[in-house]
Amino acid sequence: MQIVTTREFRANQKKYFEMAEKETIFISRRNAAPIVVYAATEEDFPSREELMAIQRGIEDIKAGRTFKMGKGESLDDFLNRIESECNV
Repeated sequence: MQIVTTREFRANQKKYFEMAEKETIFISRRNAAPIVVYAATEEDFPSREELMAIQRGIEDIKAGRTFKMGKGESLDDFLNRIESECNV
């Protein structure tokens, strides 16, 4: 783990990007939370199945295939109603 200032990071971006492939870099900022730089791994990206599930969900929303919780309905009642309507 390396901690560097924004000035140091700006002056040596290539160096820190290369270091980020092996370790985490924290860029400190005055009066703000630090920024973390690290190399993305395969786990950082959604799988094909996850992307397809997201797309199906978007299509369901566009087609109006959604459920709305009734006023005064408890979460348990809502989930039970959805389960019975969808034959889950």
